[in-house]
Amino acid sequence: MSHPLYAIGDIHGQLTELHRVLALIEADGGKDAQIIFLGDYTDRGPDSRGVLDLLINGKEAGKNWTFIKGNHDRMFEWFMQDFPRQEPYLPIELYWLHPRLGGDTTLASYGMDFTEKDRQIMVHKQALEQVPSAHLHFLQGLELSYETGDLFFAHAGIRPGVALADQSEEDLLWIRQEFHNYTDVHPKLIVHGHTPIDQATHYGNRVNLDTGAGYGKPLTAAVFEGRDCDLLTDQGRLALTPLA
Repeated sequence: MSHPLYAIGDIHGQLTELHRVLALIEADGGKDAQIIFLGDYTDRGPDSRGVLDLLINGKEAGKNWTFIKGNHDRMFEWFMQDFPRQEPYLPIELYWLHPRLGGDTTLASYGMDFTEKDRQIMVHKQALEQVPSAHLHFLQGLELSYETGDLFFAHAGIRPGVALADQSEEDLLWIRQEFHNYTDVHPKLIVHGHTPIDQATHYGNRVNLDTGAGYGKPLTAAVFEGRDCDLLTDQGRLALTPLA
């Protein structure tokens, strides 16, 4: 019999929500529960720094936690390189610091105050001084996927028809329509986030746990036992069954 495996959707700087769902997981599975975090830890929400501090502290304490990389985490990581890199999936005018993406709120959580008129190179220089090196190392060390005998976890999803071992980083971080529109069975049940929806949904071949925390909506945690999935609520487990 498989042991419970917990997963948390996109967090986006929502530290209070993260504390809430971690408490739900502890109540259901104890302090040693295995948790898979599906990425997008930063941007848009008010306390990206606090989220990273909590996750890093858990890692250093030996928690059985696995951290998947999200596209927002890569944008943050790339901005913090010696020479900031632009994400090729974005239009040239839409850079990480743009309010639509939320890099501005991430840097604000580190005490930075700047306007859109400030030169990006100056913001970058200040960020290198104020973002702790431990946070950069954490971003650099994130996993692209995690799998069990029944489940495959990735931030955005997979490209159908490509072996799980051969999935590209770009697809694992960014894919949407080609993955969402595919209704046949995948080699494993795919658990992902990346695309916000009103409520966690089981589509038969995939489960989407991104419920819009990046836009102020509640964060979602789920528990898997084999391919069976339940959502965690204040009232206990709630079965998440595939759509008819």
